[in-house]
Amino acid sequence: MGAVLDDHRLTIARVEPLTRTRAVRGPFDYRLGPALAGVEVGSLLRIPFGQRTTLGVVIELAGRSELAPERLAEPEAVLPSGLPPDLVELGRWMAAEYCSTTARALGMLLAPGAGAGMAPRQTLAAELTPAGRRAVAGDWAPDDGARPLTERQRARLEALQLAGASAAAELGTPALRRLEARGLVKLTLRERPRRPQHPPAVGAPLATPPALTADQQHALTPILAAVSARARDPGRFLLHGVTGSGKTEVYLRAVEATLAAGRGAIVLVPEIALTPQAVARFVARFGDVVAVLHSGLGRGERHEEWLRLRDGKARVCIGPRSAVFAPLADIGLIVLDEEHDGSYKHEGDPRYDARTVALRRARAHGAVLLAGSATPRPESVVALRRLRLAARVDGRSLPPVEVLDMTGSHHPLHPRTRMALADLRRGGGKAIILLNRRGWSNFLSCRSCGHVWLCPDCDVALVLHRASSLVACHHCGHRRPVPDRCPACRSVAVARHGAGTERLAHELSEALGDASFPVFRLDADATAGGDTLTRTLTRFEAAPAGVLVGTQMVAKGHDFPDVTLGVVLDADQTLRFPDFRAEERTFALITQLAGRAGRGDAGGTVLVQTLAPGARSIAYAARHDSDGFLADELSRRRALLYPPFASLVRIVCGSAQAADALAVGAELGRALASAPATVLGPAPLFRLRGRSRSQLVIKTTKRRAAIEAVGAAVDGVAAGAARRGVSISVDVDPQ
Repeated sequence: MGAVLDDHRLTIARVEPLTRTRAVRGPFDYRLGPALAGVEVGSLLRIPFGQRTTLGVVIELAGRSELAPERLAEPEAVLPSGLPPDLVELGRWMAAEYCSTTARALGMLLAPGAGAGMAPRQTLAAELTPAGRRAVAGDWAPDDGARPLTERQRARLEALQLAGASAAAELGTPALRRLEARGLVKLTLRERPRRPQHPPAVGAPLATPPALTADQQHALTPILAAVSARARDPGRFLLHGVTGSGKTEVYLRAVEATLAAGRGAIVLVPEIALTPQAVARFVARFGDVVAVLHSGLGRGERHEEWLRLRDGKARVCIGPRSAVFAPLADIGLIVLDEEHDGSYKHEGDPRYDARTVALRRARAHGAVLLAGSATPRPESVVALRRLRLAARVDGRSLPPVEVLDMTGSHHPLHPRTRMALADLRRGGGKAIILLNRRGWSNFLSCRSCGHVWLCPDCDVALVLHRASSLVACHHCGHRRPVPDRCPACRSVAVARHGAGTERLAHELSEALGDASFPVFRLDADATAGGDTLTRTLTRFEAAPAGVLVGTQMVAKGHDFPDVTLGVVLDADQTLRFPDFRAEERTFALITQLAGRAGRGDAGGTVLVQTLAPGARSIAYAARHDSDGFLADELSRRRALLYPPFASLVRIVCGSAQAADALAVGAELGRALASAPATVLGPAPLFRLRGRSRSQLVIKTTKRRAAIEAVGAAVDGVAAGAARRGVSISVDVDPQ
């Protein structure tokens, strides 16, 4: 039994120090004196920890400790921006679910800038005093001997009268100080909120809500009933609607009902930079109660948006996957837009899936979960109640899809594609072309000896980026100038293989582009930094004609009614990856791109270029047969025991020495020998960022028991692995 504290004024705080190392696990007990009596679960503390000071989160309060009181340290300070208790519980669950540490999970949930001394921004404000108002009216005279007002001083007073309280800097602080000394102006410090400036929407949001279609109304009825039910588990829905079927309006109506019920809502989008329309629609509909959280904002902006949500000043949060952690007190609805998108999976530790975390938060708050997509995941089809939006809101049919066989072709564009683009240029229309590969050429080789230029830190070829005169690794970011001769044989015969978006956009510009038919490019290279992405989309929307070339980001959520041609190049590229989700990804990519075409009066056509015209995912996408594809895919996964009929866990060991990575992988394999799962590996992976790697894949139908076994195995070997310089990462539900 733990020792009871003699001083009843003291309480024990069980604190999780926010360290990154896996070997150090909390919580640790700290003594709270009378000055720290206000500490509660979720409080953020500055604590002594070993030979240093660090941050810690209180995860529990107690009246006793196993250590004597005099052996316990006291926290140094209580910091603002602590976590609500429900987020503390969520962090502890994430640590267990994703085989991570509680410290890493809690660190991810804290307010942006927490512990860094974030303070409200202040500005000097000016307003007229009664004497100042009389001076403007001409009913004021200076004291004996004082100079009368100058014209510029009078103009400043008149400007203040018109504007009311204004920032002093706008009218000149020194001049206003002189007016303050004469009793005409009052200067005060006021808080100046750091509110994010949202990029302009591509396409203006509707001023008034549109009338619902019969499909929308039918889908909305059970959602609204669930929102108003306030049941422990009110409902989990999948809104399966074709592109252009009005899913966003259903989300808006559901959020409206949630706010009317006095509760809050979280709306998750795949990438905030690609969905300015969604943000604009929610802000236009609900105004200042909407907060936006994403990494593109400044830290001060994110911090104050987080506080607005925690304090109840904002009740709707929109953002990418990390917005699932929004500190709303009473969540009534969580929306997952484009729920199929892989960006909902986090690549850092803990490797959480925002879709799974959203389900956990919905259950904890008794909230409705509403996921939506034109190409839902098989896992969601099995787990959620499906509501259908089978037609576009304008009644137009989906565009016809032509599959073009590229077997034996050496040109990146099929003759049918070249003809369609030429016709479009003559007629003044718009096209979107998807090539999910950036850069100019896939790789370079020597024509004389066959040497291939590889990344020195990763076992992959360097990609040519001609505009920057570089070859680059798309895994670690290594760059070097474009080679002019082979380092092996000194030949100058350097061959370029394949084509990426940079080369395609250049060749289209030379063949078709001019002032009346511009070619725009949308990929990670062309949109790096600033608001380039939004400006590119805005320019494409404003242009009377043109072509938008890009990677998969061109298929995400854009609504351009005048796009009449969609083209997918190398559509079977994703099928060549050794991944059981390859068919699903291929189907989704083609379907999503097809959904960008034919939204206006002119209709549209979609061309799909492929080396595998008979692939089932491509055939289903060409027929717009989502139900057929899902039924086929679920049947295959059931037979092979893949998700949703089993769970996967991936363990990756990384080391400077390949033998050490394999040895630790083998040790983990032995530790998992009795786990209720099939253990595959360890097998070597390609070198990444200078580290050799090995991996194990665990397949199981007993998810909870297998995750616990993996967590125990990793904890058991972590200390020894760290001494050998081997890192271990665990990925539950790898994507």
